[in-house]
Amino acid sequence: MNLDPQNLPESNGSRPLSLVNRFSRVRLKEQEGKIFLILPSQDKKEAADEWSQIQTDLNYYLNNSENFWQAGSAVSLVAQNRLLDGRQLQNIERSLARVNLKLKCILTSRRQTAVAAATTGFDVEQTKADRYLERTDASDSESKEPLYLKNTIRSGVEIRHSGSIILLGDLNPGGIAIAAGDIIIWGSLRGIAHAGAGGNRESKIMALKMQPTQLRIADLVARAPEKSPEQIEPEIAYIAPEGIRLYLANNFAKIHSFSEQLQAWTEN
Repeated sequence: MNLDPQNLPESNGSRPLSLVNRFSRVRLKEQEGKIFLILPSQDKKEAADEWSQIQTDLNYYLNNSENFWQAGSAVSLVAQNRLLDGRQLQNIERSLARVNLKLKCILTSRRQTAVAAATTGFDVEQTKADRYLERTDASDSESKEPLYLKNTIRSGVEIRHSGSIILLGDLNPGGIAIAAGDIIIWGSLRGIAHAGAGGNRESKIMALKMQPTQLRIADLVARAPEKSPEQIEPEIAYIAPEGIRLYLANNFAKIHSFSEQLQAWTEN
């Protein structure tokens, strides 16, 4: 006869202990008015069927947890170092949709996961996610390697990275790219680009076709000229002593250098 361990009879004055819920590895957390879905970190020796178990854990958790959220609330997925592909992200999206939640943003320290998320159409922040976890042994270092994307950033999608962003594609109107370093777009820039988001005024924005909705570098903001140039050529946006300026990309490095004193690019 199989007994439910949570309903075992008491004997000799003993009482049943609360069992550890194995589904607690996956959980929702509300912080600063936002909802985060936190997945367990990925171990190097993880079993091949581990993801299948995590998906089962997620569905169980969502179906049995108290609904503290409003229907239609946006969720940020804290994927940590877990390697996820587009299919797995879409499965998570469907699981959340069943309980009236919408997957909006992916927070990850894995470049491959960031690329998969951006390709699938989610907002992305490739960075350490320790501030969302109850951990005290987390490293303060963040990934500084460039985030390389081979796709178009569509309207409504926001990409964040703690290094530079290299986009082989277009940044469409309504799309947003935010980088602590440079932003290089091998295509048309028609959305919002913010380089040097951490305050680095040496950062630059380059695009083959510069028609942005808005440009931001460090603490400065600018819009593209109302009149487009007669001939479209690759341009670089940078901070000059007078503010954000545009210059032809092929000649920029030859005649410009960064002045630490002025915290701006100047002509040699």
